[in-house]
Amino acid sequence: MIPVDGDFILAVAPRFSGDKAEAQMRIVGQLSAIFAPTLASYQINTRLRIAHFMGQVTHECAGFRTTEEFASGAAYEGRSDLGNDQIGDGKRYKGRGLLQLTGRANYRQYGKKLNLPLEDDPQIAADPAISLKIACEYWRSRKINAAADLDDLIRVTKLVNGGTNGLDDRRKYLQKAKRALAGIEGIRIALNDGDNAVVLRRGSFGDKVGELQKMLADKGYVLSIDNDFGAGTEGAVIMFQKDNGLKEDGIVGKSTWQKLGA
Repeated sequence: MIPVDGDFILAVAPRFSGDKAEAQMRIVGQLSAIFAPTLASYQINTRLRIAHFMGQVTHECAGFRTTEEFASGAAYEGRSDLGNDQIGDGKRYKGRGLLQLTGRANYRQYGKKLNLPLEDDPQIAADPAISLKIACEYWRSRKINAAADLDDLIRVTKLVNGGTNGLDDRRKYLQKAKRALAGIEGIRIALNDGDNAVVLRRGSFGDKVGELQKMLADKGYVLSIDNDFGAGTEGAVIMFQKDNGLKEDGIVGKSTWQKLGA
């Protein structure tokens, strides 16, 4: 299980001040200890799957500062496609949760899936722990892991949103999540490799990265030599690892350095 917790969430989410910061810390604080095991229980358990999940939920819940949409929900009144067939259903079943559960029919459906009285007590969908389970249940029901495994941001976004609204924002958080996850994995590899290990991963920078890039370029891999370990360098590392029978994680530890001839 990849140890993603509150620190990881805050590494991906935007930072706020004042009341917004307090709201964010309240939500993240309630999610921190349960985040990794909940995701793992839904097989959101690889770097790509977690990164795409984070890219989507961080956008949908306004940077983890709310689990309830800001609008009143009146716009959903009378929406038969959402199952809002009673007066007041629009506001009663407004968007709540990390992925904005909306409409009586959806509250009923996910209440049954999770054995929770969401239709009778829709406010509980805004509870951070419950909202995380709802988001994971939705993720599984839409089979979004398959699109995440292909690193297909467009497909993932359409499965979550129905379109591509906020695509640039989702892409930004996806990239931040990938960097943060590479950092977590890099620490694990460094600990396994020993005290003198030089471990490079997405987000690393400096002369040692430039040295790595030159070594890869000399072996025929196409990438920029700019001392910055970004997506292009990670891709080249993964290709090198694949070509040399190494674990394809995009992180340069002892085994990758040895194959490079360092």
